[in-house]
Amino acid sequence: MKFKHNHVKPKKIKITGKKALKMVGCVYYGDPFHSSQEWTIENEIGILWNRFFKLYQKYEHILQKEAINDRAYEVHIQPDDYRETGKFYVYVGIEVRQMEKMPVEMFCKRLPTTKYAVFTFKGENMFQGGEYIWKDWLPNSDYDEAHPYMVLAYDKDRFMGMDNPESEVDFYVPLEIKKPVK
Repeated sequence: MKFKHNHVKPKKIKITGKKALKMVGCVYYGDPFHSSQEWTIENEIGILWNRFFKLYQKYEHILQKEAINDRAYEVHIQPDDYRETGKFYVYVGIEVRQMEKMPVEMFCKRLPTTKYAVFTFKGENMFQGGEYIWKDWLPNSDYDEAHPYMVLAYDKDRFMGMDNPESEVDFYVPLEIKKPVK
């Protein structure tokens, strides 16, 4: 695969089998960067994470029973009008086995069953990984995006903060095989 740009490269890339993510968490809709720059705890995403962590502490006895792993997720979902408005959904939460007994203050989300490309980025520029994914890898791969969202996964043992050079984050991109051009 030839790449035209000089973007941050992933530590590793893997393609998963088909899976559905069932999550419980908190949601935001709008332009999360209007009040502060990207990738800071002061923007709307940082505020959303703070709200999630407070609710997680309050309901830890329920959430721990249903949690599948030690990973937290941040999902960016682009609605149909995203290009005109610049507004999108941000959902933060954890993956759970079942959603039936979740706290009423939290939102349950089931993402479609699909394959994912999982890109692991490390270090200070890890959040710039999207440039590589959408400008280099995806256009040169055998895949298209299957759905208009992407997921950031923060593993408890690998993510140690946004400014820690040893931190890692995984980008999950839903995939489908490219359709042949006619």
